[in-house]
Amino acid sequence: MTETGGKRELHWKKQLQKRGDKDRKREREREREREREREREREREREREREGEREREEETERDRQTGM
Repeated sequence: MTETGGKRELHWKKQLQKRGDKDRKREREREREREREREREREREREREREGEREREEETERDRQTGM
């Protein structure tokens, strides 16, 4: 292999490495975004649970007041 051929091959290897690094970086960012979305959904679910508990407590309190 000639000297220029070796340099060219090295250049292409570096380009492929950069492209792979960028792809992995994008994939990590997508995974982080999916995890953030899952966390937001869990928080919304917890809030719905808390709201349901509050409504049940208020209903129980109203039943007690009207029963007395």
